[in-house]
Amino acid sequence: MTSTSTPAVFAEPVRRVPGRWIAAFAVAWLGVWMAQLAPIQKLLPDQVQAELHTTYWVDNVIAFGVISGISGVCAIVAYPLTGALSDRTTSRFGRRRPWIAAGTVVFAVSLVLLGLQTSVVGMGVFWSLALTGFCILTAALTATISDQVPVDQRGYVSGWISAPQAIGIILGVALVTYVFVGALLGYTAIAVLLVVLVLPFLFLPDAVLPRELRERMTWRGVVEGLWISPRRHPDFGWTLLSRVLVNFGNAFGTSLLLYFLEFGLRDPNADDDLLILILVYMVFVILASLVLGRLSDRLGRRKAFVFASSAVQGVAALLLAFVPQLSVAVVAAALLGLGYGCFLSVDQALATQVLPDPENRGKDLGIMNIALAVPQAVAPLFGAMIVAALGGFAGLFVLSALFAFAGALAVARVKAVR
Repeated sequence: MTSTSTPAVFAEPVRRVPGRWIAAFAVAWLGVWMAQLAPIQKLLPDQVQAELHTTYWVDNVIAFGVISGISGVCAIVAYPLTGALSDRTTSRFGRRRPWIAAGTVVFAVSLVLLGLQTSVVGMGVFWSLALTGFCILTAALTATISDQVPVDQRGYVSGWISAPQAIGIILGVALVTYVFVGALLGYTAIAVLLVVLVLPFLFLPDAVLPRELRERMTWRGVVEGLWISPRRHPDFGWTLLSRVLVNFGNAFGTSLLLYFLEFGLRDPNADDDLLILILVYMVFVILASLVLGRLSDRLGRRKAFVFASSAVQGVAALLLAFVPQLSVAVVAAALLGLGYGCFLSVDQALATQVLPDPENRGKDLGIMNIALAVPQAVAPLFGAMIVAALGGFAGLFVLSALFAFAGALAVARVKAVR
């Protein structure tokens, strides 16, 4: 029940969200993931390669990694800033919906303009703008979980973030590879799909913040708010650290898979086999995120699931490092999908339960989301440098495993959540 001393807009939700809310939430995330992952996996690397005219894959990956890394810096700023702004928004349309709409527009328009670029600089500018739109959109979208979803439903609902991610990878790449061929057509198609798929969620209710409850916002306050003391809020700190480590581990293990097949395994059918690995990964991500997310709700436990899912990803990375065979890579893809699907859904639910302040959910979840976006942005660059320095992929996958195991140890330190 809502305490008489806690305004309803800040209170912990107790009413379960209906199926139509979950469906609109899942569809919105499908649009988001297609718009983010199709460029990362296919469109942007192809653009970079066409501009550089080089056959040495490390040069291509490093150029792509620089672009991606710069966009990661934008994420560090955009996530907490727009989260804080949405916390204080008093629009009659609610706190989150205006930012979901604005982020969608920035994201979509930037993608279309990115399709027109013929220089690496132009690609860097408009991919950074696109990722900024992605951050604005997803900062507000993830905050709706804390705003509207009760604790005992958050594992299942969070699963509908990760399941669409798995589908979005294969669907987005397939569409821009076989249907909407070419940079401009590909980017435009996924931009249109993004708008169409996010739109239904904008028609759902969103609590309005009364003006008298709006916290005053200053630049100094925003900057100071980016630091959440791990001494005062240790569970938030350990959860954030675990998320950083596990996402780096996953990114190191997956971002260079195509190059691993081509140059590590000398696979003559690398493109086709990559699709097989993605399909296997996708199936296990979907199963793990939905089934294990709901199981975590029923058992009322989060830490054990996050710990186990992180360790499973570490095992998968070690298989890739020490048994470099295609058949083993398929098994590793299944384990990575199983571990990461469970991690994404349950860890998101865990994150909503360790937030320090109900009045700043958007900002605090924005800080948590940095740990998702930045590793994915910079991993290709660091990964390529590691492979080039060590003369092979084994060291990269060992590092992936170490990060995953360290993430498991970090989450074990959380005290307030079972």
